[in-house]
Amino acid sequence: MNGLRVGAVLRLAMLIGGTLGLVLLQLVVMRLAPKRGGAMPLRFHRLTCWCLGVRRRVRGEPPPDGTGGLIVANHVSWLDIGVIGAERYLAFVAKSEVARWPVVGFLANLQRTLYIDRQRRGATAGVAATMGARIAAGEAVVLFAEGTTGDGTHILPFRSSLLGAAHQAMGDAEADVTVYPLTITYTGLQGLPGGRIERAGLAWYGDTELWPHLKHVLACGAVDVELVWGEPIAMGRTMSRKEATRRAEGAVRAARREAVTGRPAG
Repeated sequence: MNGLRVGAVLRLAMLIGGTLGLVLLQLVVMRLAPKRGGAMPLRFHRLTCWCLGVRRRVRGEPPPDGTGGLIVANHVSWLDIGVIGAERYLAFVAKSEVARWPVVGFLANLQRTLYIDRQRRGATAGVAATMGARIAAGEAVVLFAEGTTGDGTHILPFRSSLLGAAHQAMGDAEADVTVYPLTITYTGLQGLPGGRIERAGLAWYGDTELWPHLKHVLACGAVDVELVWGEPIAMGRTMSRKEATRRAEGAVRAARREAVTGRPAG
């Protein structure tokens, strides 16, 4: 299959077959028991990581199950969705174009993804209202605060607009929104530490097409990634959205430096 080795082709076939089975189950569950709709996406993301050889290492404490909050993360690749989604059931915020992508858009809809149209003024308020309702109902929502994917070696500035809009949409100025900083760092390939070139090779940004990038990931054989949960940040009564964003960005940058250098930030 255009240069893929037999092992990679088999793993891709298992991913496709497993995805079809889980999609059918998810459609049944959403019709008969919608409150249990998070089980299939969780299994799908874990299947994706297993088939693509993604090995996750997790540090820190994630949000407790059933606890609403805003997970603010850096963004490197489409792989991030599976890496984070394999942790627990949650919802993602994505650009509106994703909903129209073949296959990917369909899968995103099954996970109740929130979409924002970055070309339309006022779109932030609409998605924030839905985000606020989800958080108030005890759901965790993932926001890639850079607004786009980076090159795998640098953290881009975090945007504070959605954080503030989500808090306003809660409808209670006295209520805090808990922000959970989350750092994603691809640390190595096939058990060997990766440098700037390897991290950049796993990044999906700019005009990179999905299929060539997927083939590259399959050819890697094994991808090591580290997830680091930072200390929760209470945004609201005593902390502005800009300060909360600054602290979340600082926590992510510090965790990235530690993951890359092997030394605690100081």
